[in-house]
Amino acid sequence: MKTLKKLFTLALGSTLLFSCSDFDDVNVDPKAANADQVQVEYIINSSIIGAQQNPHVAERAFVLYWKTASRQHRTNGSLALGSYSDGWSGDYYNALSDWLKASSLAITTAEAKIEAGTAFPYTENMMHIARIWRVYLMSEFADNFGPMPIDAFNGENPEFSDLKTVYYHMLSELTDATAKINTDEALPESIAKYDQAYGFNYAKWIKYGNSLRLRLAMRLSEVDPAKAQAEFEAAVSQQLILDAEDNFKVAEKPGWDNLTGVMSREWNSQMLSTTLNNLYIGLGGINSEDLLPAEMHDQIKPADYMGLRFSDHLTTMTNDPSAGYWFDGLHKVMDPRAYKAFIIPGDFDNSNFSFYPSWTEDAKTVTRDLVDDNDEVVKEIDATYTWNAAPLGAWGEKSAKNQVSFYTGTNPRLSQEFRGSESERIFFASWETNFLIAEAAVRGWNTPIDAKTAYENGVKASFEYWGLSGLADQYLASESYNRAGTSVSFEHTTEPTGGFTMNFVDGYTDEAGIVTFEYPNNTIYQNGQVKNDELTKIITQKYLAQLPWLPLEAWNDHRRLGLPFFENPAVDLPMTELPDLNASNYMTNSVKFFPQRLKYPSSLENSNSEGYQQAVSFLGGEDAVLTPLWWAKKQ
Repeated sequence: MKTLKKLFTLALGSTLLFSCSDFDDVNVDPKAANADQVQVEYIINSSIIGAQQNPHVAERAFVLYWKTASRQHRTNGSLALGSYSDGWSGDYYNALSDWLKASSLAITTAEAKIEAGTAFPYTENMMHIARIWRVYLMSEFADNFGPMPIDAFNGENPEFSDLKTVYYHMLSELTDATAKINTDEALPESIAKYDQAYGFNYAKWIKYGNSLRLRLAMRLSEVDPAKAQAEFEAAVSQQLILDAEDNFKVAEKPGWDNLTGVMSREWNSQMLSTTLNNLYIGLGGINSEDLLPAEMHDQIKPADYMGLRFSDHLTTMTNDPSAGYWFDGLHKVMDPRAYKAFIIPGDFDNSNFSFYPSWTEDAKTVTRDLVDDNDEVVKEIDATYTWNAAPLGAWGEKSAKNQVSFYTGTNPRLSQEFRGSESERIFFASWETNFLIAEAAVRGWNTPIDAKTAYENGVKASFEYWGLSGLADQYLASESYNRAGTSVSFEHTTEPTGGFTMNFVDGYTDEAGIVTFEYPNNTIYQNGQVKNDELTKIITQKYLAQLPWLPLEAWNDHRRLGLPFFENPAVDLPMTELPDLNASNYMTNSVKFFPQRLKYPSSLENSNSEGYQQAVSFLGGEDAVLTPLWWAKKQ
């Protein structure tokens, strides 16, 4: 009992802040609650709700770091261009440490109660659920910063471990914890409210733990393939998240607390990225006429039209195949999820159009100017019913003269469905399980279903989420290429041929012209020689399905494989934080051109110098944004 009281005292004195709702079954002041009154489920609840991320943390980690690094939206600067903010990193690091402390406390509290004989019959299950949840939090830490303490911040100055040790530990924990949950153990109905994801449904937690094991096993595919295969094959034979009803998700709510939407801050424009644009255009063979209202049909352009060329206002110093052109309309063929995720400029009657920021008219302003060096108008652009995405990078003088490409009202922006704090944040979905199985099958690992079936199940699960199930079969049969040179049909692996002609119009003179379109060479993957193999299809579809809830996983896949194709930032001007990218090599890709991790915040070095030095020694490089993690593809 002394151990239990000591743990409880530690909880009250820690940086964790339990809300009054955690103790709403105890008719006493929470600070005066005794050890027997604080239950494991309260602490689990605190950790899960915290990890949902309040708006302050979410804007920094989820939006400005993960979504930016994964190219799930366009934000010029910070992580995507090799930079970082010590303040942002510190805020996220501190919050994540608190969630990890809470999950660890839940485990140790359960152990102490069991030892003291004061546990409820279901307490042991709570302990194993907390172990599974702690592994997720550990993976979030490891995949952002790198080496970390295996004891998950139990000590004042914990010792750090290398990533191989961390990953082996996480996989072992998942294996043991999922096996020890007793699904026959009864659970009082009053306890379910302390689990925002599953209501402590034991079977669903087991599925989540096994599916998380698949994710973490696959993370090792390039650096430790034997371990990856062994862990994956063991987990894939267990119960998994294969249906939408088993997705791990947490409901958001308006306001300003830990359950407020992660993408709710109005000043974040969350525009369509060039990466997404190149993946969407032409993919799936479905005509925009079949997806858009009749009033937009006149704006749909022929498939062989590139747009208006503005050589003095749009960068071409990037390997984005669409660079240099403003598309003055809508594309002939588009992945149907694009129009659901990003709303067309000027589509004000669309219930999902985002009018953020609500205190300005920016979202409603669709007419903007291109100007000359004297700030005189060269061309007025009306972006109503148009579809464009501006490349990242340093545009130099072109940026100063361009009032269109970076403006809120002239770009497709994320649907209000995900911004109003009335949705559900997804941490793991059935489509991911299927795409993981598909990748494993392509690698020749033992899987319960073949690669094609798993791949198509993943696409269908994504289409179901977007309310597009009726189009899935047509989409899956398509052999049309997107602008990265990838098609949908799993059996269609013919590589695209570049060098075909496209029509364009000079934006200044209205003179028609012809340009040769070339598919980009993603030289991180297969030396740029492969664009349409089975693995590229799988990761492309996984990437599109993970939007907008799982940008960290999208970033993880790109770091691991170099897939899908990410265009290089434009280098009209040199970029200090990306010194290896320059005017002579911007047509080829390199891991040196993309962020690989978050730097540890300065607070770690200041508070635990020994631990910090341990962590850096395990990195295999300096504590820098461009230092690849152990499991990441290095080429």
